[in-house]
Amino acid sequence: MMKAIVESKVPEVTLGFWLIKILATTFGETGGDTVSMTMDLGYLVGTAIFLTLLVLLVIAQMAAKKFHPALYWATIVASTTAGTTMADFATRSIGIGYPGGSLLLLACVIASLALWYRAEGSISVNTVSTPRVEAFYWLTITFSQTLGTALGDWVADSGPGYDGGALIFGAALALVALAYYLKRGSHVLLFWLAFILTRPLGATIGDYLDKPIESGGLDISRPLASLIIGGLVILLIMVLPQRAGQHPGQAAAE
Repeated sequence: MMKAIVESKVPEVTLGFWLIKILATTFGETGGDTVSMTMDLGYLVGTAIFLTLLVLLVIAQMAAKKFHPALYWATIVASTTAGTTMADFATRSIGIGYPGGSLLLLACVIASLALWYRAEGSISVNTVSTPRVEAFYWLTITFSQTLGTALGDWVADSGPGYDGGALIFGAALALVALAYYLKRGSHVLLFWLAFILTRPLGATIGDYLDKPIESGGLDISRPLASLIIGGLVILLIMVLPQRAGQHPGQAAAE
């Protein structure tokens, strides 16, 4: 008797996935800053707006019966904009600084992954098909997005600047990709390392686009930069193939 196929509710990890992810995290930086800085609503109000949106989208994602590209990427964007305002609130408003914020958030990511592994025996994204696993998945993602913002700002402000920071994180991401294709290390852990690194890469690219020229940026307005990047995200979602990742139980069922 054939078993029912259990579909993963997250996309297959392809080059297209990473392109959209980097653009989405860049949008998170410019979009988050648009609300908190350009609109002058502040980090706390910005966090309340984006965190509420994130919670609603996560609930919708968990209620869905299968993978929906638009819903998934909307949730990713909400997590990265919320991560931007939360990191800025922690490092600037509360005053723990970039090093303190980065270390605190790194501990949160590690704790989330550890609890996930202890509960499920795996932290592979291909197992994201049940409410409990989805809860761990989105919690880990939110922590990683917030960590990436603090880490990107910390590196950029330490001397390399926004363009230099983007090169550093881009090079680190390339090394992770090389390790993946050369089969050096766990593919699951390499995925999460790459996922985390795309956020500071997006943060530094976003800051490079909209910061003043005297601060090392291109001085493009945040709303305009957000509109351009958001349009590219939507275009890639429509053009690139969007398939659900294969659940481990799917192969057995087939």
